[in-house]
Amino acid sequence: MKILVSGSRGFVGNALVDHLTSAGHETWRLVRGSSRQPQQINWNPEKGQLKAAECEGFDAIIHLGGENIASGRWTKKRKKLLRSSRVTSTRLLALTLSHLKQRPQVFACASAIGFYGDRGDEGLDETSAAGTGFMAEVGREWEQACEPATTAGIRVVNLRLGIVLGKGGGALAKMLLPFRCCVGGIVGNGRQYWSWISLNDTVRAMAFCLANEISGPVNLVSPTAPTNREFTKAFGKALHRPTFLPLPKFAARFAFGEMADAALLASSRVKPKVLLDSGFHFDQPDLDQAFKASLSDN
Repeated sequence: MKILVSGSRGFVGNALVDHLTSAGHETWRLVRGSSRQPQQINWNPEKGQLKAAECEGFDAIIHLGGENIASGRWTKKRKKLLRSSRVTSTRLLALTLSHLKQRPQVFACASAIGFYGDRGDEGLDETSAAGTGFMAEVGREWEQACEPATTAGIRVVNLRLGIVLGKGGGALAKMLLPFRCCVGGIVGNGRQYWSWISLNDTVRAMAFCLANEISGPVNLVSPTAPTNREFTKAFGKALHRPTFLPLPKFAARFAFGEMADAALLASSRVKPKVLLDSGFHFDQPDLDQAFKASLSDN
């Protein structure tokens, strides 16, 4: 296949490009800026700049764009950026694809399990309704921005990502230092569910969605969702470090503001029903396996 990937310089995007290329696909990158490199297309979503002619002839488009939710406190300005970086870019891409003469067969767009909001111990799958809160609102708008592509007859996949565990970035990169210094522990009461997926299974699942007639929302999470307490214990075990220093709820909110409630204290017990029903096999369904693979050579 000839595939165009946005967000290809990020933690997941870079791994995805490597995976697709090694599988024999012709992989191009959609990047911000004006530099000209082989198999690269430039765009500027904020200014609405994307040359439709350069998007002709691709079999699949994968959009992984979006400002990192954990790279700063959620001020009003930052929340506006978090929303616009997802919704505006997705809408521009979907509209552009809808008007092409040679439309892609599939448009796979990143989303997040934040779509479900804070749901306690409720079991959630792709048929579950959206939740409440800022990330749930962004999730709804993000997925709705794909509508022009759907209307044009393009198969659309909404990739609802959980916590991605892998080498060199993502959640583990932020957690390594405090845990290695023996100051890592549960967050809040530790009973909230943290749905996760290994980086390896993430890129494999994305490729699986391209190759199979899957459309609509797809939860990219492992079949087993641990509580924060279980997650913390497994991480400490993998690092051979104690995990006895908790981060109380009030301290998390003081340190991270509103982001603490959405990213650390919220509970999402999510199941990958669509992937499992479609026959996808997880290479690393077990948390201990994922930590071992992610921490090797680190």
